[in-house]
Parts: sequence; structure tokens; C-alpha cells
Amino acid sequence: MTHSTIRAVAQPGMGKALFALFAALVFAVCSLWSMGAIAQDASERAQAQVQKQQTQPLNNSPVWSGVASGESFTTVTKGRETGVLINKSGETWRQMRNDWISYYGGWAVALVFLAIMGAHLVKGPVKLPEPRTGKLIERFTSAERVAHWTMAFSFVALALTGLLLMFGKHVLAPWMGLTLNSWLASISIVIHNFVGPLFAVSIIVFFIMYVKDNLPEKNDIEWLKKGGGLFGHAPAGRFNMGEKIWFWGGVTVLGIVVSATGLILDFPNFDQDRLLMQQSHVIHASAALLFIIMSMGHIYIGSIGMEGALEAMRDGYVDETWAKAHHDAWYDDIKAGKVSPVRSKEGATAMGSQVMAQ
Repeated sequence: MTHSTIRAVAQPGMGKALFALFAALVFAVCSLWSMGAIAQDASERAQAQVQKQQTQPLNNSPVWSGVASGESFTTVTKGRETGVLINKSGETWRQMRNDWISYYGGWAVALVFLAIMGAHLVKGPVKLPEPRTGKLIERFTSAERVAHWTMAFSFVALALTGLLLMFGKHVLAPWMGLTLNSWLASISIVIHNFVGPLFAVSIIVFFIMYVKDNLPEKNDIEWLKKGGGLFGHAPAGRFNMGEKIWFWGGVTVLGIVVSATGLILDFPNFDQDRLLMQQSHVIHASAALLFIIMSMGHIYIGSIGMEGALEAMRDGYVDETWAKAHHDAWYDDIKAGKVSPVRSKEGATAMGSQVMAQ
């Protein structure tokens, strides 16, 4: 080799080229080795799957692993999430429903019901402190009563069918059998789905009719301080603070929440995704159970818990003794002429000479 050749090889540019060639050869060898290993591994997995098919027919684990991955695949039906066969968050939703909402919510409903019944057996209903005078005051117009009973009956239908759907398999199925419980659940679903929109509309009508008399008043704080009458006389206007809490917290807030989430669940054809449906169900069930718990006190006081309360919503009228005992500020306004004891034309006709003189 000549001196000129040695100098050419020793030049820095030639050294870099040789290094790049060597690196390329190493990378090619590694790639071929890696591809061979991957191919061999895939071949081994394929052979293992063939053997598994012989001992465990239809156990196509690669396919089901892909299905359970939560990824979206290509399907004939086009739409939101139609390519996702299994929603991975579904198990989380199921555990929240069965382990938290139904368990603790069920116990809360049962304990509140037992507490109310226990108080009724020990103390009994609230009686009028004085005899009735026979003089009547119109408390609710026919339109107000129709709005109330429409909302009340639709609420009871939704509450009963909702409780059957949530607790039927745990409470009823063990003694009535799965078949009868299944029929009952199927009927409950139909009733629940069709009555739900009616309840949503009734809440709007009810709110418009009753909101004016459920605004805050100075007597509300005093009513709370007296514990609604447990610690002395609690003054109240046409509606006391307890009724206002029910109106705003129960009917308005919880009513809107259960109605909105219920409509999302009732009409899945609006292209909601699964996550929204799951979240709506969790909120709907939780709010509905709280709604039912609050309603127990209202239903009890308005039926057998207080003398004269059911007559007010059934007939529209109360005796002046009842008004004086439970809503004295409203009664004083009527006596002072600030509020009329007659609230409608039919009330004036029906009450006649029995209407309390202003």
C-alpha cells in the first residue's frame, strides 16, 4: 500500500463513513433478529391458540381481549360508540349502584320510615288545640289542588316503581319468585318511563302556582328557632318554613335534578354516550332516594300526622281554628283584611255564609 493510500484511509471523512456503515449493519442485524423473534412469538401464540381451541372450543382469548379493551372498532352500524362493544367504566357504575346507592339509600329510606311510624305510635298525630268554629277559610283553589295532586300521584307512581326496580330482586324476589318479580319489574319500567315526563311538566306548573307564597319571610327564622313548634309556638304565614324547605329543596331542586336526568335516561335515542348515561343514572338514583326520604315527612304531616291538613288539600278549606293554630300570621292577615279568606269564585259560592268575616 502506498503512502498516499494510507493517507486517504486515515482522513476523518473516511472514518465517519466506515462508522456509519458499521452502525447500519448492526441495526440491520438487530432488526432481523427482532423480527424473527416477534414472528416466532406470534407463531407460538397462534399454535397455543389452536391447541386451546381443541381443548376449550370458542375460547378465542385474543378476540375477547380486544373486545374488553374498550377500544373502538369498525362496525356496520354507524353512530356514537357503536364500535365499542364493552364499556370499561360499566363495572365501576355497577359497583356504585349496587354497593353504595342501593345499599345505603335503601337503609336510609327504611330507617326514616320506621322513625316516622315510631313517632306516630308514641306521640300520635297533631290535634287542634281548640274546638272547630265552623267558619271556613279557602286555603287552596281547585286549580292549585289539581296541580298538587297531579304532581303527588305521579311522584308516588315514580317512587314506588323506582323502589321496585332497585330493590325488587333483593326484597321481593326471594319470597315471590323470580318470574313474578320479573313481570312486576317489566310493568314498573313501563309506568316509570311514561309517568316521568308528566311529573316533569307538573313540577313546572306547581312551581309557577306556588312560588309567590314560598318566598322568605321574617317569620321563617323564628319558626326554625322554635323547631317548627317543638320548642314553643312557631309563627308562620300561609306556608311555614318546613313547607318552604320542601318546596325549594325537594320539589324545585331535587325535582329538576330527577326530571333532567330521568329524561336523559328515558330518551337514549338522542345519541347520549354511555358515560353520560351512567352519570345520569347515579345522580338520578341518589337524588330520587333523597327526594323520597324528604317526601315521607311531607306525606305524613299532610295525611295522618296533623288533624285538618288532608282536608285542606282534599276540599280546599280549613277551619279558622286550624289556621290560627298552624299559620297564625296568615290568619292575622285575614282578620286584619290584608288577605281575603276567599281565593276563588267557586270558593265564594261553596263557602257561602260559612266564610269567616273579615
